[in-house]
Amino acid sequence: MAKQLLGKEVTAALNAKLQAQVEELKAKGVVPTLGIVRVGERPDDLSYERGATKRAELIGVEVEKFVLPEDVSKEDLLKVIDEINANDKIHGVLMFRPLPKHLKADQDEICNRLDPKKDVDGMTDLSNAGVFMGKSMGYAPCTPAACMEILDHYGIDCTGKKAVIIGRSLVVGKPAAMMLMAKNATVTVCHTRTKDVPSVTREADILVSAAGVLRSLTKEYVRPGQIVIDVSINWDEAKGGIAGDAVYEEIEPIVEAITPVPGGVGSVTTSVLIGHVVEAARLAADL
Repeated sequence: MAKQLLGKEVTAALNAKLQAQVEELKAKGVVPTLGIVRVGERPDDLSYERGATKRAELIGVEVEKFVLPEDVSKEDLLKVIDEINANDKIHGVLMFRPLPKHLKADQDEICNRLDPKKDVDGMTDLSNAGVFMGKSMGYAPCTPAACMEILDHYGIDCTGKKAVIIGRSLVVGKPAAMMLMAKNATVTVCHTRTKDVPSVTREADILVSAAGVLRSLTKEYVRPGQIVIDVSINWDEAKGGIAGDAVYEEIEPIVEAITPVPGGVGSVTTSVLIGHVVEAARLAADL
């Protein structure tokens, strides 16, 4: 039976640290504040917003919401971002993506309008450059950062280990590869054009699955002794709930440790987001 790498244990430790930092900031007159920019009423956006708001309240971070109609113009959205950039009381910004179809062609421009110092979810080019260059510019995307928090919390040393990532998105796969290399792992990235993916993943000591395909990670992809980080959140119609990429009942008896879905990476991601807001507030206050 594999050890469960439970997000709630990582989150509890993160929250306690962040609550202490927030108390220190408030004692000095600084109230860490997250600005949430939402265009439209997508159910997944609303769900994440509720979770982020609840976590912020728990830690003591204020939340200011900027809710815009789904048909908002590019100009009006950019105006809101400019106002947030100029507002010193807002330290970090979460903007839900993807934006509506009529803004899709301009999404890069819109994202990069945000001041990177307030980019707590890794949506600007400068934040991504920071991850790839190993420099403190902006903030890493929260999901791969949550994966690293899990590895650190459970004392999993990546040095010299073979790490394989399934997925090469700019949101998870590519930054996760850079972050694992920063931990001295030897990294391979698999994608839709990779031949015989199971033969590659079985060589991994640490396997990160970010394919976003329900039940795509089967027992053929793993071997005993592996650490499996299942990043994906998929809707499982048969079970009427969310599930990861892993066919959990097949893989859990084989590997050494695994993150469950739900209860794994996703539960840590929100605390990482709020942690970035607190760090941005500390930097803005020069503390």
